[in-house]
Amino acid sequence: MNTAHRLVLEDIHIALAGSPLLSLDAEIGPGEVLTVMGPSGSGKSTLLAYLAGFLAPSFQASGRVLLDGHDISRLPAERRGIGLLFQDPLLFPHLSVAGNLRFGMPRTVPDKAGRIEAALEQVGLSGFGSRDPATLSGGQKARVALMRLLLSEPCAVLLDEPFSKLDRPLRHDMRRLVFDRLREAGLPSLLVTHDREDAEDAGGRVIELSH
Repeated sequence: MNTAHRLVLEDIHIALAGSPLLSLDAEIGPGEVLTVMGPSGSGKSTLLAYLAGFLAPSFQASGRVLLDGHDISRLPAERRGIGLLFQDPLLFPHLSVAGNLRFGMPRTVPDKAGRIEAALEQVGLSGFGSRDPATLSGGQKARVALMRLLLSEPCAVLLDEPFSKLDRPLRHDMRRLVFDRLREAGLPSLLVTHDREDAEDAGGRVIELSH
């Protein structure tokens, strides 16, 4: 999981109904977090949708998305090797905590139960595997969502304002947990946010979008 991954956004241009929305050139190295900031309507979520592979057909996009030197721009979302962390944890309500973690793990991973328990221990949730997600606090759900992402072994990560719905006292600790884990895993990550504190805690480069 600590392979040195690299994400390159090469000459990306996105337009809506023929009107330019955003242009971007960037390279994100292993363990780096690139923050893209901007007001609502500046194209942050549209950029994530394009990179992840589910851009609405009403948009026009050009350029290349290179992951470890391979152009993934034309691949379907499930084959891109990109993990996503959203504003909401989006845990499956019909699965236990352990079931949620197991869901995204590659089939070839040995000792899934052992890896799940180790992952929970890393985020202070040892013994929570059998719990119903509905019984967890917002911060606990966010930690489970993070470990589900990491256990799926992505090659790059997109972060869609994942801290915006947490109580303010929790945000700094959760940011530190997320960014530390991404660096440890050597994952190039792109964070979109309107919160300056997110960018400061990410500690990487910041690109500002305008309308």
